[in-house]
Amino acid sequence: MVANTIEMPSRAGVRFCLPAGLFVMASALLAQERPAALSSTGATRPPTPARSRPARPSHRFWDQGNIALFVGVGAARALDYDSSRHFRAQGVEERFLTNSIVDNKPLFVGLEVGGTFASLGVAYLLHRSGHHKWERWISIFHIGVGVGGSVRNYLLKPDSPAGPLR
Repeated sequence: MVANTIEMPSRAGVRFCLPAGLFVMASALLAQERPAALSSTGATRPPTPARSRPARPSHRFWDQGNIALFVGVGAARALDYDSSRHFRAQGVEERFLTNSIVDNKPLFVGLEVGGTFASLGVAYLLHRSGHHKWERWISIFHIGVGVGGSVRNYLLKPDSPAGPLR
């Protein structure tokens, strides 16, 4: 009699998820506002020039452009998930991850969600540092790579040797 067992994530998946999760948590901690310092009279004092913030950003982080780009990144990652599961169902071998990661649905969904939040975190760090063009280009690049890889995955044939990289 065979008992039902839960397959543990592979070490490769854990090695990817752990740094991505730590990166997202660090981004969230850096985003928190620090309270203003109090003087001896109890009034707030202005920050010293060395600790002053950069000039007001040219746009809000959650503006319509960024929201559209982040939705696009999420959609590209969802398309990548679906296309990878599609070609694995046809018996094509995975190249960039192990087959066991792609075949483990919860782990693979976690990797795709982690990749989406990592892209959002990088965009936020670029926004905070005043690199607004790069903030948007990182999302555009992520969408392009995700959609391009998904199209390639859908075009793979079961008897194909998985493309020119081999």
